[in-house]
Amino acid sequence: MLNPKKLEEIAKQISDSVPQGVKEMAEGAESRVKQILQNQISRLDFVSREEFDVQTQVLIRTREKLAALEARIAALEASAKED
Repeated sequence: MLNPKKLEEIAKQISDSVPQGVKEMAEGAESRVKQILQNQISRLDFVSREEFDVQTQVLIRTREKLAALEARIAALEASAKED
C-alpha cells in the first residue's frame, strides 16, 4: 500500500517544480471560476442554510399548533355531541 506521507512528499515536489507563472495563472483561474460560480448561484432562487433552518423551526411550531387546535376542535365536537 502507498504511504500517504510519501505521496504528500511527491505532490509537494511536483508543486514546487511548477513555474511560478503557471501557479499564478492557476490561482487566478480558480479565483475567477469561484467568482463566476458565486455570481451564477446568487441569481438562482436559493435560500441560505440559516434561512432554511429558521423556516424549518417555524414549520415545526406551526405543525405543533395545528395538532393542538385539531385536538381542541375534536374535544369541542365531542362535547357538543354529548349535549
